[in-house]
Amino acid sequence: MMPKVLVLCPYPQGVAAGQRLKYEQYLDDWRAAGFDVTVSSFMDMALWDRAYVGGHRLAKAIGTVRGHLRRLRDLTRLRRYDLVYISMWVTPFGTTWMERLTRRWARAIVYDIEDNLLTEDGAPSGLRQRLKGRGKPRFLLERADHVITASPFMVDRYRERNAKGAVTLIYPSVDTDTFRPRAGPSAEGKPVIGWTGTFSSEPYLDLLRLVFQELARRVDYKLIVIGNFPYQLAGVDLEVLTWSGAEEVAQMQRLDIGVYPLPNDDWVLGKAGLKVIQYMAFGLPSVSSNIGTAIRQVTEGVDGFLVDTEEQWLDVLERLCRDPDLRRRVGEAGRREAVARYSRQATSAQYLTVLDAAIND
Repeated sequence: MMPKVLVLCPYPQGVAAGQRLKYEQYLDDWRAAGFDVTVSSFMDMALWDRAYVGGHRLAKAIGTVRGHLRRLRDLTRLRRYDLVYISMWVTPFGTTWMERLTRRWARAIVYDIEDNLLTEDGAPSGLRQRLKGRGKPRFLLERADHVITASPFMVDRYRERNAKGAVTLIYPSVDTDTFRPRAGPSAEGKPVIGWTGTFSSEPYLDLLRLVFQELARRVDYKLIVIGNFPYQLAGVDLEVLTWSGAEEVAQMQRLDIGVYPLPNDDWVLGKAGLKVIQYMAFGLPSVSSNIGTAIRQVTEGVDGFLVDTEEQWLDVLERLCRDPDLRRRVGEAGRREAVARYSRQATSAQYLTVLDAAIND
């Protein structure tokens, strides 16, 4: 009889990078391997479309109620499944009561955790964050039958907290047959520096505001921001693109250089370096803050660059803007690394191993 898996995730399928470029792209592989997979997202598309824009308070409240009703339905059917795969949390707000009931009634749980949820140093703040139940991920981390993290820095920390010590590192991955370098030269006429992310990581992009403005006084370049929020930066040739699944490849192929700025705090040690993987797959030289997972992904000066100071950011970005051969050489090395380490083919079996271990433990 086919093992039955219920996936409890925050977002609808195909829209959130933290799901799309992790387990979500392997669901068909799980089915092909003999698992009967059902997916239940807390948000529906109506809530997703409004959740991160201003206003729509009534629609957001109604969408949140719908999400909780879906989870109550999920509780009634947990015993039908051999495994419950939880991404981030069961419900976003309040106490751990929903997670505790899920643990009580689920035969086995795999918990896919995001970020470094054991620290407050650098953690997001604000009303929405205060309403979120910080105890939820910690409870799931401790009580899951198996934990998946995408950060090498969290493996030992999480292993100490998990009751079974069962933690596996699985990096995000991409379809390198789809995420490919563009064919032919750029149509822009000048080098294009790019960044991709969501509103929650906008403060990281802001770390480079002065760098981008000074760089614009030195070289002629364009900055493209791909996200789900408006952005302005005086003195810079800036184009803001709204991320779209249908347009994602074309948007990324417009870039010549990818940037990944981060602050130096404990929170970012839980990040997976997803932007670096994306840049590599598209054959782009990446420039990253010298902290976190990027230092395990990038070989300095070979397939990307690691920098510590604003002066280093300026130096590396200026060199890349002025030297197309350097961009090509480093980008090609990054592409080879992406195919070897972060492609779907390189990662698929890791998830199946975790599912089998959790079910058969």
